[in-house]
This record gives sequence, C-alpha cells and structure tokens, in this order.
Amino acid sequence: MVSRIVVLISIGLLFVLSSCTTKHSEIVLAEYGDKTITMDEFEKAYAKNVGGFEEAKDDSLMKLKSFLDLYLNFKMKLKDAHVRNYNNDSSLLAELLDYKQKVGVSYLLEKYLVAPAVEELYNRRKWEYRVSHIMFRPAPGKEAETKTLAEAVLDSIKKGTSFEAMVENHTQDLYSKPAGGDIYYVTAGLLPIDFENAVYKTEPGQVYPDLVETRYGLHIVKVTNKQPRISHIRASHILIDFINDAGEADTVEAKAKIDSIETRLKAGEDFAKLAMEYSEDPGSKDKGGDLGYFERRSMVKEFDETAFSLEVGQVSDVVGTRFGFHIIKVTEKKPGSTFEEERDNLKETFQKQSYSFVHDNFINNLRTKYNYQVNDSTLNNILSKSDSVKLDENHPALEELKDLNLFSYAGKNITVGEFFGKVTDKKNYYAKLINKSILDEAVKAVSEDYLLEEEAMGLEKTDVEFASLMEDYRNGVFIFKLQEDEVWNKIKADSSSLYKYYLETNDNYVWSDRVSFAEIFSAKDSLINYYYSLLQSGADFDSLVTARTERAGMREKGGKYLLDGVSTSPLYEEANKLENPGDYSGPFQNKGGYSIVKLIEKDAPKPKTFEEARAEVAGMYQENESKRLDQEYIESLKKRYKPVVFYSELEKAFKEEK
Repeated sequence: MVSRIVVLISIGLLFVLSSCTTKHSEIVLAEYGDKTITMDEFEKAYAKNVGGFEEAKDDSLMKLKSFLDLYLNFKMKLKDAHVRNYNNDSSLLAELLDYKQKVGVSYLLEKYLVAPAVEELYNRRKWEYRVSHIMFRPAPGKEAETKTLAEAVLDSIKKGTSFEAMVENHTQDLYSKPAGGDIYYVTAGLLPIDFENAVYKTEPGQVYPDLVETRYGLHIVKVTNKQPRISHIRASHILIDFINDAGEADTVEAKAKIDSIETRLKAGEDFAKLAMEYSEDPGSKDKGGDLGYFERRSMVKEFDETAFSLEVGQVSDVVGTRFGFHIIKVTEKKPGSTFEEERDNLKETFQKQSYSFVHDNFINNLRTKYNYQVNDSTLNNILSKSDSVKLDENHPALEELKDLNLFSYAGKNITVGEFFGKVTDKKNYYAKLINKSILDEAVKAVSEDYLLEEEAMGLEKTDVEFASLMEDYRNGVFIFKLQEDEVWNKIKADSSSLYKYYLETNDNYVWSDRVSFAEIFSAKDSLINYYYSLLQSGADFDSLVTARTERAGMREKGGKYLLDGVSTSPLYEEANKLENPGDYSGPFQNKGGYSIVKLIEKDAPKPKTFEEARAEVAGMYQENESKRLDQEYIESLKKRYKPVVFYSELEKAFKEEK
C-alpha cells in the first residue's frame, strides 16, 4: 500500500513539473521594456540570417550571442520607431504602399501563376502519352463550314465509327495519315497548350469529347497509350546502310550483313567491338556505337520506339529505318531530374509554350472576382472623336473626355484621363492610330495592371510569406529613418571638423611609392621592336610617342601617365623598375599589344596634405561619427528600456527538431 502511494505521488510530481516546464519556443532570451524576445522568434530570425535551420544548428554559442545582441538592438530601435509614430508617417506610408504595389504584383505572378504552372508541368512530364489525331485545316472564309464538318466527324466517332477510318477519309495531316493519325509519344511542353490539356484529360483508348483548336486548325484527339516517362536513355547501335561498295542501293546485301552481325552477337561476341569493325555510322563507330544520352523523339520513330522499349543491357532485333538497318543496345537509363534541377528549364518551356494562356486565365479570374466592367458608352465616345488620332496623351479631345468613367473594378472607377496616363507604358498600343481593336486591347492591358495591383493589395492578409516580406521591408524603412534622424543628419562634416580629425589621425594618410611615365604602344611586336631600334639610334622618345603610339587618346597627351601608385597596373610596375628619370625600358608584352615606357618621376612614400587626403578623411570621419552616434543612440535605448539578456538559455537554441 505504501509503495503504491509513493508511485502515485511520484507520478503526480512528474506531471506538475512537466506542466510547469516552459515550451522550447516560449523560452525568453531577452526582455526590454514591456517586450520580450522568445526562442521561437530568435531561431527564426537567426535561421533566416544564415540560410536555414540546418545551417544554424552547428553554429557556435559565441555566434548566437553576438547575433542576439544585434537583434536586441534592432528590436529596441523598432520599438522606438513605434513610439515615434512612424506607423502613421505619411511619407513612409507612401513608400511602403509603392513597394507593396510593385513587389506585390511580381510576387503574385511568380507564386500564384508561374510557380503552380511550372510544378504542374514537372508533374505532367513524369508521363508520356501516345496520341493520334484528325486535323482539319480551315481554308480562308471556310472556318464555319470546316467546324461543322469536324463536329460531324467527332459525333460519328462518338457513335461508334472507326477513328482510323475517319483519319483516312478526313485528316489533313498528311504526315500522320499513313499511321492512322498517330503522332507518336508526347509529353508536356511539346505541343500547343490546348492540345496538351486535351491529351492529359483523356484516358488511353478514349477520344477527347470536344474539338481542340490550335494555330494549326481543328483537331479530334485520341489517346492510345499512357506510361511513365523515361527521361533519357543511353544506347549504342550498329548501322549497315543501304548503299553498297559500288555506291548503289542494295537492301538485300545490307540485310545479309546485319543478319550475320546479329548472329555473332547472339553467339556472345562483344557489341562494341563489332560496332567499331562493321558499323557504317561515322559519328558513333569509333566509340563502339555509343550515341550518348537522348530523349524520346530525338531519333527516327522506328529507332526510337525500339530503343525505348529495351531494358538496360538488352539488344534489339534488326530494325529498319530510312538510314539503313540497325541493331540497338541500351546501356543506361537516366532517372528523372528533381524539380529543383529542372526548375529553370521548366520555366523556360512554360514561358514559350503556355504563359500567355495561363496568364489570360489568371487575369480573367480577377476580372470576375472584382466585377470588372467596361463603360461601352465612354468607349464609343472616345472612338467617335479619334478619327486619324494616335493613342497618346496628346489626344485632341482629352480635355473633354478625361473625367468620363472608362471602366470599373472592385467598386472603383477609372477615368479616361487616368487611362491615357497609364497607356504610355503599353508599347504595343501607345502612339498607334486608334481603332476599335486597338482601343479594346489597350483598355484590357491597362485594366490588367489595376486588377493585379488590387489583388496584390490584399496579399498581406492572406499570404504569410508576403506578410513577412512586407514586415521586413517596413522594419527596414523604419530603421533607415531612425538612422537618418539619430545618426546621419547629426554628422557635421564641415572643414574645421574634418581638419581636426585629420590632425588626430594623420598617420592613416600616406602616399605609397608612386611613379609617372610615358608610353609608346603598338599592337604589333615588329613595330615596337622597330621603335626600340630608333630609340637606341638616338631618336627622341617624346617625339616618337606623339607620332607613333597607338594607344587611343594618348598621342595628344604625349603618352604620359600621371603620378600614381606603383601597383596601379602592370605599366606602372614596369616603369617603377627603371632607376632614373629619362630611362626607358625594352619592349614588353602588355594587354592588347606591346609597350616601351620611359620614367618621368619617382616619388617616395610621404604623408598626404589635408587637401590631398580630404576625401579619405571625410569618409573615415563619417564612418567613425556614424559608429559613435549609433552607439550613443543604442545606449539611450538601453537606459530607456533596461534590457535583460538570458545568455544561458541560448545553449538550448536549435536543439529541438523542427
């Protein structure tokens, strides 16, 4: 009984102790005024600073302490910014709004338009479909008639008529017609997006229920197979072409040769050796028939179909193509790349193939969401006053039209004047002669900007990542304003202050070894050697420079380079090797050609005068004053908020799995 009571008491104490233990994320690392910095906040800030939680885990306690000190100063400054009511500063709010609009639209398009489409493209490309189609290409003026015919053919197929028979009777794709409309295996990114969408919505053996329209015409689409896509294979082949030694086509002789090679392969002879001995493909013969890696549809259909059906190490039967007879061996299959590895290529493919399609759908959804409406009366009013008038801010009737409402969205009206102010950015329409088509498209383009900005304005409430981005920018703006008020505006870099600082720190301002010189330059070594021979024969260096040097802009300067540090360039280094003014070097190779240099002056190290050092003094003075004033400001914050830091708790940082 006693032991039972002891156990119950122990369990009770354990429960009490565990319930009183502070959660890891809620551990307080610092207090300042009525605010705290918790472990969760610190870890997130530190991880963001170093590139992630994994990178942060191995950092030393000293680094964590140093960052906590800096972060505490940062947080006290932000608290001071709120005390100063920066949240309601009109100029700062205007800057934040401008940033939100500009960055918000880019963020919106990248995250909600591009990123999902690129990810979908990646997932689609895990599969490949074998597809057949019937194509109808409308003649000009016959579009309606062609569509009626295509709809009738599709209806017949739905009722049971053979797809292949309809291909034979109706398709205008002469390339795929002999194969029953087969266009072979395809994967995402290879076809017009409307055609691709139809394929990926159709199961094998099924016909897509609607006509598909592309720039090539109208299509009836049938999927005949679907299988996991192999990204790349590596294969070797032995080719015997149809041309015999006499230069004549002879398929019988070619077939006999390839059959004999096949027999030897089946008997166990080495594929690569036979390829090197007999293959008639000059590009792969010396490599044992190796073709390297290739994707689906890189080779002719018969070759491709066989190669992609083989397992690694498997050798095919004889395959005939228009190039001759082949025996194929697959040597490797490459696994699909990760999304990160493929991201850039996928983006490029998406931009080329379907960006405009996805973008238009995205904008159309915004038009619906924000109840976008065009005022047709105003549109017609503009057109009636735009005979032979360009679409720009100089429209002759703009003063009359500017206050009329042109379109509306989200309960907001955009006037003609506002439209004309924005259309200057639309290069496809700006300054074009106004007609209904141009005006309609320009209104759509301008309204798109307004709709995207409207959507971006709401991102902070719905997107945590964007809210964090805006918070970082807002904090940055506030800190910049504080530094401006407390540090930069207080620095008085007048001449007397700078001269006093110069006297206090003049050991920092010293000229190093310097040299000045003149140069003769030529792009040709034969000429530079000729000039050198003239100098040795007594020719005047300065006269030779002004007459002969080929360095752009240097003849009129006598080829002279001003006094500067000997490490400034290789030319200065060469000049410094000379002993006395008037000495000249032998020819030496220099960037772009060849040079001879003559020493004009050597200047040993010496202190700089105030005027010579003024720019350096000003820079160092401002840097020093900035540090001093910033530290004074931080000390004033410490007096006000009395921060307390619990460094010992930092030993627990990043010790809990995320």
